[in-house]
Amino acid sequence: MTTNLWDLSVWNFIIVLTVLLIGMMAANVLRRVIPPLRRSMIPSSVLGGFLVLIAGYIYKKITGNAMLDVRTLEALTYHGLGLGFVAMSLKTIEREKDPHRQRDIFNTGLTTVAGYLLQAIAGLAITIGFSYALGSFPAAGLLLPMGFGQGPGQAYNWGHNYEVNYGFANGTSFGLTVAAVGFIAASVGGIIFLNVLRRKGRISGEIGADYDEHLTHISGKGEIPLSESMDKLTVQIALAFVAYIAAYGFMAGINAIIETGVLGNFGYNTVQPLIWGFNFLFGTVFAILLKTILRGLKKANVIKREYTNNFMQSRIAGFMFDMMVVASIAAIDLRAFTIREFIVPLSVICVVGAVVTYFLLRFTCKRLFPNYEDEAWLAMYGMLTGTASTGVILLRERDPGFETPAANNLVYQQLWAIVFGFPMLLLLAVAPQGITKSWITLGLLVVLFIVIEIIAFRSFIFRRKAKKEPEEKQG
Repeated sequence: MTTNLWDLSVWNFIIVLTVLLIGMMAANVLRRVIPPLRRSMIPSSVLGGFLVLIAGYIYKKITGNAMLDVRTLEALTYHGLGLGFVAMSLKTIEREKDPHRQRDIFNTGLTTVAGYLLQAIAGLAITIGFSYALGSFPAAGLLLPMGFGQGPGQAYNWGHNYEVNYGFANGTSFGLTVAAVGFIAASVGGIIFLNVLRRKGRISGEIGADYDEHLTHISGKGEIPLSESMDKLTVQIALAFVAYIAAYGFMAGINAIIETGVLGNFGYNTVQPLIWGFNFLFGTVFAILLKTILRGLKKANVIKREYTNNFMQSRIAGFMFDMMVVASIAAIDLRAFTIREFIVPLSVICVVGAVVTYFLLRFTCKRLFPNYEDEAWLAMYGMLTGTASTGVILLRERDPGFETPAANNLVYQQLWAIVFGFPMLLLLAVAPQGITKSWITLGLLVVLFIVIEIIAFRSFIFRRKAKKEPEEKQG
């Protein structure tokens, strides 16, 4: 079948992209002309997403059709996250003399897992209670860390898994709704925190007011020219896509092994969604690998110039994260709230999930990241309620130039989060097997949370113990 140039399929992606960009531009104008809105510290991408969401709702009410293709919005959300992290990882980072860098990355990973576990404990305890009171599916609360902490992809995968394999009616819609509310929780909680900082005088009312990137950042020493036979920006975009497609090839290889059935249901239900849900992690790994190869080739005099440019990679990452956030909010679907038996459990677990995450991070960041507690909180709260790029968007309001370690912590903590979070992933397949298994899972989650917190606060716990022992000997 021949595709004509005037067919909607030819223009669909451009239309969606344009509407999202118009939404962000309109939000930015509104922030500038409405002082209370500017003082509210709402990021333009977040406000733009809600403007597009409202416009889409009105359009559907009038025409009966969706204004934007949801699959395109979901694709932009998924790949925007991956490409954004690839671009951040391609930046050249000066070797830091700070001896605490690896410790902070490790602690960020532990804090991430603690957030998942606390969300899982709160969500599961609530839905177990509702299973007795309202006959709700007892393990439904475990979709809270999947929707809040992992985002729409994992929320869909596990909600669908519970629906198909364990009889959780409308489980897919439940999971996606949790993820959608997570973006709202990230926006509302983040805005509240930013306004608290503004009232305390720790942040100005103008986003990015204290940060000005000068033109000297565009071209560093020994780099390729701004424009020759191939434009410098084209080179930067090409490098990001090469690293990302290499990550895709690696994930596709693992997926091919899973499709042989060698791992059984564990491969299909756990490993497969985990692999594709962590596209940004594999993208980060291959970006670092590509950067290492380029550095090695330059050291061996195979290439003479630097090919990566920090300024442009930052701009690529910023664009990808902005698009990811506006697309993810525009794609919000709250269909599960139309199912009567879901209204109360969904409302309770989402509100409780946002509150416990907010205060867990307030307590943790003040103690584990004292030199940049505000930045660490914004990055991790955004990540643990929305996605990693939501965390970056919130962080950018406090740290526009990513000068603190908070952004890099998000990038490099993922391996530790997977290692320590893996036991929880195994429990996701245990809880839905019955109410007894749900209670057992809840108990194990509490034990895991205590263990993670002991490891995270090891320096406080064992330092005090070490100080106490000499005092007792002296006495």
